[in-house]
Amino acid sequence: MKVFTSNAFASVPEGGNPAGICLETEGLTEGEMQAIAAEVGYSETAFIFPSDSADFKVRFFTPASEVDLCGHATIATFSLMHELGMIGKGTYRQETAAGILAIEIDEEGTVMMEQLLPRFGGFAEKDLIARSLGISSGSIVENLPVQAVSTGLMDLIVPVLDLSAMESIKPDFSLISEISRDLNVTGYHVFTTETLYGSTAHCRNFAPLFDINEEAATGTATGATVSYMHSHGMLDGSVLTNLKFEQGYEMNRPSEIKAVLGTEGKRITDVRVGGTARRSKTLHL
Repeated sequence: MKVFTSNAFASVPEGGNPAGICLETEGLTEGEMQAIAAEVGYSETAFIFPSDSADFKVRFFTPASEVDLCGHATIATFSLMHELGMIGKGTYRQETAAGILAIEIDEEGTVMMEQLLPRFGGFAEKDLIARSLGISSGSIVENLPVQAVSTGLMDLIVPVLDLSAMESIKPDFSLISEISRDLNVTGYHVFTTETLYGSTAHCRNFAPLFDINEEAATGTATGATVSYMHSHGMLDGSVLTNLKFEQGYEMNRPSEIKAVLGTEGKRITDVRVGGTARRSKTLHL
């Protein structure tokens, strides 16, 4: 079994979030896909199938279980297919467990993926969230909530004051898993508007419930975060086309994620997230 690997959202060669991509899927069972994902060991591995309702059907597996959607693995997958000449510039549709979503690829191979329109969930108690992150409750922004948001996967969006608070995080992965299970979220997406390189926000993502202690770049959580920021008055403009999110720096895997947000007044009409990927090694399992 040949499995390609690619670093999605990499801003430098050693950066980005690695994903596995399996193109040879005919006859694979769910159990075999799960075993392959566990052996690859990356946070997600994508499996590509024909689709009756879209251009491709894509299934995503963490080392522990299948998930409905994965942003960075989507970027890695379509970037690889573009590099291999399987697809060219244009718009495609991928069938996922989260729905059928549009993918746009430009001449340079930048991939932008449609996200579901946001669903806003419940709120979490700040003291408990702070304790699970090993920071003081005062490090969480006072006038903003800790809230669950989904544009494909439900994440808990946690706003912190600054980069100092971000760097001081010492996560209790067991407690984060317990809280994530109780709140029915994939994990935490922590962000601050103080950034290293003039980005929209600086982010860290923790999803130990799915065996992902920390992730270097998280596409679906970026869609949730930009939706959260708009809903709480943190962004200006009716069509926001040049949003950038930096992630992975605390892991020495610098990543840049692009986002586009379309709105009509306070209503969000379009969420897209994307970037580029750098092909890495090929695994033979």
